[in-house]
Amino acid sequence: MTRKDRQNSAVLIAGPTASGKSALALAYARRLGGTVVNADSMQVYRGIEILSAQPSDADLAAVPHRLYGHVDPATDYSVGAWMRDVEPLLADLREAGRVPIVVGGTGLYFRALLGGIDAMPAVPAAIRETYRARALAEGPAALHEELRRLDPAAAARIRPSDPQRIVRALELVTATGRPIGEMQQGAGRPLIDTAAAIKIVLRPPRALLRERIARRFHEMMAAGALEEAARFRRGELVAGATAGKAIGLPELLDHLAGGLSLPEAVERAITRSRQYAKRQDTWFRHQLDASWQAREMPELSSMPD
Repeated sequence: MTRKDRQNSAVLIAGPTASGKSALALAYARRLGGTVVNADSMQVYRGIEILSAQPSDADLAAVPHRLYGHVDPATDYSVGAWMRDVEPLLADLREAGRVPIVVGGTGLYFRALLGGIDAMPAVPAAIRETYRARALAEGPAALHEELRRLDPAAAARIRPSDPQRIVRALELVTATGRPIGEMQQGAGRPLIDTAAAIKIVLRPPRALLRERIARRFHEMMAAGALEEAARFRRGELVAGATAGKAIGLPELLDHLAGGLSLPEAVERAITRSRQYAKRQDTWFRHQLDASWQAREMPELSSMPD
């Protein structure tokens, strides 16, 4: 592959959790001289490296990886923040002649990357902090009433029990004076040449994926997932609303607090992971167009040169 080819190409690998995305991304990065770029909303957080299945030390040493574990877990990261992080990174990779291997399970990141989401404006810290403090003090129902006054269309789409989306909509309408619907027209600017990109979505058989999810969580436990959760329990790290939903973290914290036995916590985490994988697979099936190559398995041996 020439330098010009590298500047104009990318490999995008999407799929549900435990589907083999990371192994395929690593293989492409080795083959093409690429850099693996994270497109998973949980793998951005430090402190949950094991529970979010971030690359191993061996993988990190094998090829460059970017946008993994770079965000404080107390921060509520968003697709807009990821776009602001990934845009200059992609420019740097093109300049260096390295192929971005974008891999993850967060469908909205891929949609934004391909121009399907408008760029969201940055929200001033004072507005963000005000609404997040109010959410804790007043509860989501009260803020949903305020959203209904300021942005009725957004309030109709967002459940009164969804504080994260309520707060985000209030932040945006307050910062811009515009309803969020006006900023979500799907007319964003693509950050890659979609015609030149290799786009792959992994869809393993359901039974195989369920087994892989269970096996991987047990491997996480053996690797130290419980101690990872214990750091949050001891207050060494603080999980915000987003990082706090990392699969396995609430369950293991419940165990550490005496609410669940360890086997119960593990089983609940595995069940939640399987439910999440099903939602991911459904999203990819309905949202990705025919330009994406659907594969049951990574098929490392049949990769193109």
